[in-house]
Amino acid sequence: MKQTIVIGAGFGGLALAIRLQAAGIPTTLLESRDKPGGRAYVYEDRGFTFDAGPTVITDPSAIEELFTLAGKRLKDYVELMPVTPFYRLCWEDGKVFDYANDQAALESQIAAFNPNDVAGYHRFLDYSRAVFAEGYLKLGAVPFLSFRDMLRAGPQLARLQAWRSVYDKVSAYVEDEHLRQAFSFHSLLVGGNPFSTSSIYTLIHALEREWGVWFPRGGTGALVQGMVKLFQDLGGTLTLNAQVERLETVDNQVKAVHLVNGQRLEAAAVASNADVVNTYARLLGHHPHGAATAKKLKRKRMSNSLFVLYFGLDHHHTQLAHHTVCFGPRYKALIDEIFSADTLSEDFSLYLHAPCVTDPSLAPPGCGSYYVLAPVPHLGNAPLDWSVEGPRLRDRIFDYLEARYMPGLRSQLVTHRMFTPEDFRDTLDAWQGSAFSLEPILTQSAWFRPHNRDSVVDNLYLVGAGTHPGAGVPGVIGSAKATAQLMLKDLA
Repeated sequence: MKQTIVIGAGFGGLALAIRLQAAGIPTTLLESRDKPGGRAYVYEDRGFTFDAGPTVITDPSAIEELFTLAGKRLKDYVELMPVTPFYRLCWEDGKVFDYANDQAALESQIAAFNPNDVAGYHRFLDYSRAVFAEGYLKLGAVPFLSFRDMLRAGPQLARLQAWRSVYDKVSAYVEDEHLRQAFSFHSLLVGGNPFSTSSIYTLIHALEREWGVWFPRGGTGALVQGMVKLFQDLGGTLTLNAQVERLETVDNQVKAVHLVNGQRLEAAAVASNADVVNTYARLLGHHPHGAATAKKLKRKRMSNSLFVLYFGLDHHHTQLAHHTVCFGPRYKALIDEIFSADTLSEDFSLYLHAPCVTDPSLAPPGCGSYYVLAPVPHLGNAPLDWSVEGPRLRDRIFDYLEARYMPGLRSQLVTHRMFTPEDFRDTLDAWQGSAFSLEPILTQSAWFRPHNRDSVVDNLYLVGAGTHPGAGVPGVIGSAKATAQLMLKDLA
C-alpha cells in the first residue's frame, strides 16, 4: 500500500495522522518547521518556556479518544491538570468575575452584578447545552459533503435560531452588560465576532461546563509531544523541515507530494492541515480546480489576526489567575474595528496567560512565563507595517499591564518576543495573517465551509481550522475525526 501523507503537524494534522496510523494506514506527517505543533509551537529562551498558541484545553475526552483507539492511555503520555477558575474576567471599572465550574459560586457572582440575571443565566445555560448537544456532540465530527447534509440539519438549526448572533442570543437571557460580555466573548477564541458569529457558538460555554478547562503539565507543547510519541509508537513517520512545494496531479487525483528540497513522495491520499487558502493557491494552484477554488476562497471573510507578546519576568505574579481576560473600555465598537477597520484601535482588550500559576516548571525558580494577546485586524483589512506598529503596541500593552495587573513589570522583564499578523502570514503561511482561517459566520460554517474531502480532486482531504467544524483545539480535533472517517472508507 502506498503511504498516506498528512501535511502539517498542528493539532488537526497530528490527530488525523494518529487515527490513520492506528487503523493500519501507513502515514507520513510532513511539517515545514523545525518542531511539530503548528500554532502550538514552543519557544524556549533563558530558562523560560512559552507556548506559542492555544492554551485552553476544553474537551479532554476528544484527546483521550485518540489514545484509546490506539490501545493506549492518555495519562501515560501527558498529564492534564484542571484550571480553576476557568477565566478571570476583569473590567476597567474594577469589576471582576471568576468564571468557574461551580454553580453556586457563579450564581452568587451573577447576583452581585444583577439579581435578575440569575434566572436568565439558567435559561442561557439550558440553551447553550441544547446547542452543544446538536452542534458539537451530534454534528461536530460529521462531514458536510453535500447540501442535503445541510438541509437535514436545517430544522434543528432553525429551532435553535442559528441565524442570531452570539451576543444577540446571550442578550435575550441576560440584562447586565458585563455579563453579556462574559458569556459572549468565547467566540473570539475561535476567530468569531460575537456580533455576527452564529449563536451556535454559544455551545462553547456548555462545553466548558461539561468537561472543564485543562492545562498540560509542561505546557501545551507537552501535549503535542505526547501526540507525536503516540503517532511514532504506532509506527508513523514524522518528517520535520519538510516544506511542501506542490501536489502532483494526474487528472483529478493527487499522485505525489513535491518538497522544496526536491524530494518526490508518492501518496495514495493526501490531507492538508496547512492553511486552506494556500493549500489551493500554492500547492494545487497549477490545477484548474485548485486555482478556481483559491480565487473563490480569497473572496471569503477571514477571521481576525492577533498581536502576541511572550515575556519572561524574574517575578512570579501570584495574584493573577491562569487565564485572565482584560476587557477594555469598549466592547462592540472595538470588536467592529478588529474585524473591519483598516487601522489599529487606540484601545484594546487583552487575554493574559500566566501558566506558572498552574505549572511553575515553565520558568526558572521564582520567575514567571507569560503571554498576552490582543485581537487585531488581519492584513487584508489593515495592511500595516508591523515593524513599526509592533513595538508601539508592545509598549502600550506593557504600560497597561504594569498599571493595572502586574506592578513592576518593566523592571522585572528578562526576555520578550513579539508575534504579529505578518508572522502569522510569513511563519505560519496564514492567508492575510488570519489567526483562525475563515471567519465562522453562518454562511461560512458546516456545508458552506471548505469540505473535509475535496469535491473534485478525490483523494485530497482537508483537516484543521479551515474545514468543518472550525478553529479551536476541540474543533480541529473534531475535523480530524470527520476527515479520518472519509479517508478510512475511501482507502478500504
